[in-house]
Amino acid sequence: MATTAPPPATPNDLLGVTKTLDLLAPRWSVWVLMTISSQPLRYAEVKPRLPWLADGQLHPRLRHLTNAGMVERTEYAPRHVTYGLTSRGAALLPVLTVIASWGDAYLEKDLVANKHTGEMEPERIAPAQNIDDTVALLAPRHATPILFSLQARGTATAKTLATEAMPGYGLTAVYKPLERLVADGLVTASGTGGYQLTASGRALAPVFQAISAWASAPTAEADARRPGRSGAAPSQTRSGPWATTPTRLPAPAVPVVPAAGPALTTTPPAGTAWKSGDLFSHQIPARPFSPAGGPRR
Repeated sequence: MATTAPPPATPNDLLGVTKTLDLLAPRWSVWVLMTISSQPLRYAEVKPRLPWLADGQLHPRLRHLTNAGMVERTEYAPRHVTYGLTSRGAALLPVLTVIASWGDAYLEKDLVANKHTGEMEPERIAPAQNIDDTVALLAPRHATPILFSLQARGTATAKTLATEAMPGYGLTAVYKPLERLVADGLVTASGTGGYQLTASGRALAPVFQAISAWASAPTAEADARRPGRSGAAPSQTRSGPWATTPTRLPAPAVPVVPAAGPALTTTPPAGTAWKSGDLFSHQIPARPFSPAGGPRR
């Protein structure tokens, strides 16, 4: 039975969460952020760390993140350009850790044989992929408003959800996003004509809280540049509109991605760099995974 309690989250909370999810939603954007999290890198240094991305895929991600204020593009010389996180981008890293932890705990995993024991165990998933897959569940239009409404109410009918989460739409419009959330394992039918969150859906509360806190934090007016490898002062800094400047370095050979790395289980303080083992904890598999229990990737 639906309750009538008003949602505790404000419209600004919901708006901040949805905008942040839209920012992270373009595939591989999270991987780019995490790749340059430890220090500014040149294009030719970013590229081998993301070998599956073609030039036509990497440039748009860097442009998107630069225009969004997450990445700063700095020219040290006409053909010497680096990309590093702004203070706003660095402040997002702990939020990404929260998202990665949820994905690791609740998203389905294929079973693979342990190469040492031969026993079947859940596949290890890179934190960046856990984030990507979690955002893919939450970013579609109306998904997060419906989840917000159910978190506030506990149980709600389709009519209530249509009115609260999709104002201006007819009742029938709510069923398609509801069906997708049910199929993804975040929402379940209550058996009394209503809908409620599953355990994994309820566990999204810390994720939404972390995103909302980051989205509502004031943006620094001046973003101090994080020191690069050379320590040289830039001749020109651009952190606004995108401008392409090719690197002088030839494209290096594609490196072998590390086979294993430490699991990411705790939230680092703001500005803490992601280790390469955290980012690339396994060879990147094809996506999406076939469902094997739990919310789908």
